Amino acid sequence: MLNWRKPLIYTALALSGYPVFRYFRYLKSIEYKSPEELQELQNQKLQHLLKHAYENVPYYNKVLVEAGVLKNGKVILDNFYRIPPLTKKILREQGDNLLSKDHKKRGSYRNTSGGSTGEPVKFIQDKDYKAWGLAYRLLYNQWAGKEVGQPEIKLWGSERDVLEKADKLSTRIRRWGFHLKIMNSFMMDDINMSRYVKKWNRFKPQIVWAYMNSICELARFIKRKNIKIFKPASIISTAETLTENVRTLVEEVFECPLLNQYGSREIGIGGCECTKKEGIHIFPLHNKIEILNEHMSPCKPGQAGKVLVTTLNNFSMPLIRYDIGDMAIPAHNEQCSCGRSFPLIKNVVGRHVEAFRTRDGRTIPGEFFIHFVGVVYNKDFVKRFQVVQKDYDLVVVRIVISDKKKFDEYKPELINSIKKVMGADCKVEFEYVDDIQVAKSGKYLYTLCEIPEEKNLS
Repeated sequence: MLNWRKPLIYTALALSGYPVFRYFRYLKSIEYKSPEELQELQNQKLQHLLKHAYENVPYYNKVLVEAGVLKNGKVILDNFYRIPPLTKKILREQGDNLLSKDHKKRGSYRNTSGGSTGEPVKFIQDKDYKAWGLAYRLLYNQWAGKEVGQPEIKLWGSERDVLEKADKLSTRIRRWGFHLKIMNSFMMDDINMSRYVKKWNRFKPQIVWAYMNSICELARFIKRKNIKIFKPASIISTAETLTENVRTLVEEVFECPLLNQYGSREIGIGGCECTKKEGIHIFPLHNKIEILNEHMSPCKPGQAGKVLVTTLNNFSMPLIRYDIGDMAIPAHNEQCSCGRSFPLIKNVVGRHVEAFRTRDGRTIPGEFFIHFVGVVYNKDFVKRFQVVQKDYDLVVVRIVISDKKKFDEYKPELINSIKKVMGADCKVEFEYVDDIQVAKSGKYLYTLCEIPEEKNLS
């Protein structure tokens, strides 16, 4: 079938001023370079970023000198690991001191993490960072089997459906142009999943991006109902740590690879599996990722450690050695058999999300609570949170806040949104606490379902 959307998308992006396809072509040109060549290219980008941060970002002007990274205007990369990690606490406290003096000229905009480690933060990104991110997405979509303009489905959270707001006309036009359909993972009852299956079979997606719990729930529904489903080239699991039992189920039902993707709002796409499924390829010219043990030394293959990320394309607010709150495991194999030299990690661990269940058997993905508590109703005062389902009709939000008076203004709207997905009879309680600890396993349980297995209707 003729893919007439491809030249249309190329033209639209070129007219918008985004150098997406120039970046995409560059990424294609380095895809199979040697590890040594990629390391040198990363070092060049890192040097450029550090010099910019020293000259333009007040916080780093001091920190980089103290760490010995900048001496007489020259970048000393050997001292990079002496830079103290950037924590969420520092990010909040420093505020505008982390912004580049020229960020407004770079087309900067504000973004907010969803709080997938229980600790939402606000930050600045810019037009060039966005273009690089889209270029990496095009590259990865190609790995997964989709060319620009081919049909794509996102089984994704849609706040506008919950809040009963219509999408903007520009959003609808953009989705049509990119050949994209959205299915709301916040509304996963049998009626909606029946609609999703019909839409899926009509649309015939080349690839699908989905929350792990949501695509698992849809696979269970299809298997239970014995429904015939169109087979895409690949399904990409995101937002949660992919488990092998979910991979087995989804690949059985949809008869295609389920690929693991790692990323966040702060860093964009951090890495993705290719169809060889030998580990998550890190994109070394988008983010420099370190996996460190308790002594702040690089972890050995198979050993879990904390993740520090340096964003290499966000010059408006450089995040240098940013403690994102995740744990990861380096891969045993240095290079994937696909031939690409992008470095590998085995998996990302430490995040833990549990779906909630309603009395009538519906599934509510944990991302709903992450998004609504951490983003939609977070006006800079939610510092940390955890949502616990005590029973089908009782949800408790444990929350660390900086301004209870401001939070109380939005609390009725938050309660109403939760009731829309959990049911009108659901009681929503709040526990105001000073801190929320990780579990003994080291995982941060940002959603927790305490309904006993034997009581679970699934």
